[in-house]
Amino acid sequence: MTDDNIMIEQKGRELGRLIGQSSEYQALKRANDTLGEDGEAVKLLRRMEELRGTAQGMIERGAEPTEDMERELDELLSKVQVNPSYQRALVAQANFDKLMMQVNTWISEGIRTGAASPIITLG
Repeated sequence: MTDDNIMIEQKGRELGRLIGQSSEYQALKRANDTLGEDGEAVKLLRRMEELRGTAQGMIERGAEPTEDMERELDELLSKVQVNPSYQRALVAQANFDKLMMQVNTWISEGIRTGAASPIITLG
């Protein structure tokens, strides 16, 4: 591994550590933990995933999902969408996604700056 790669790895690990300590990540972790402890929400989400998998398999075989499957999926979705644990997890995920989009923007800006610079410095 070159010195540059070692420095990039160190900076990447440091960035990961900082993101892990961010309020957005901590809120996401708490919301997901709470959602995982919500038995009703977990039951609904598992059934939704099961139905989606079955429907996807049918579509891949050239068949259409049944109306009963679509109706059940709609009912499950309407139930899970009003679940407070699920709503908190969605909000926390959206906030974390915004943070990560900003981080990616900053990284892209850094790459452009670094690519335009005649002298490469990582420190």
